Amino acid sequence: MWNVMTLDGYFEGSKNWDLSFHELVWGPELEKLSLEQLNSADYLVFGRVTYEGMAAYWQTEKGEIADLMNKIPKLVFSRTLKTADWNNTTLIKEDASAEIKKLKEAGGGDMYVFGSSILSETFINDGLFDEYRIGIAPVILGSGRPLFRQGISSRNLNLVSTQQLSTGGLVAIYSK
Repeated sequence: MWNVMTLDGYFEGSKNWDLSFHELVWGPELEKLSLEQLNSADYLVFGRVTYEGMAAYWQTEKGEIADLMNKIPKLVFSRTLKTADWNNTTLIKEDASAEIKKLKEAGGGDMYVFGSSILSETFINDGLFDEYRIGIAPVILGSGRPLFRQGISSRNLNLVSTQQLSTGGLVAIYSK
């Protein structure tokens, strides 16, 4: 899992794609981390809402990150989406956890779930994340959509690393 959230735990504001706080943490360190993650990724994994926003944004962007986002195979899990036209995207309408388990058992590289809080909640409850990579923006938002909602299965994690960012944020990486 890779997500950016506010200090008070919100991964987006009160509306879909209210991500203005991302600008507070973006800088050279997150650009480097983004490139490292993308270069190691075999798949990018999305729920419908995140997929639609990411596809709309990245298909028209330019640069190294955009090139990778557009090239890497993508999985979008949705029971309602009719088509998935972003380059290298596979639409999966069935059991998301079963599909991810199958891919994990087959081995290979990394899969990154970006955003996709509802899908992430399913994967958390099914114990499918090996790592949680959380960027923390130096802001208290006060309201919005929390990254970890009530009802998620409790789990103990191990701190792998922390990185202070020149922007005032930080990145914490935890493993199961």
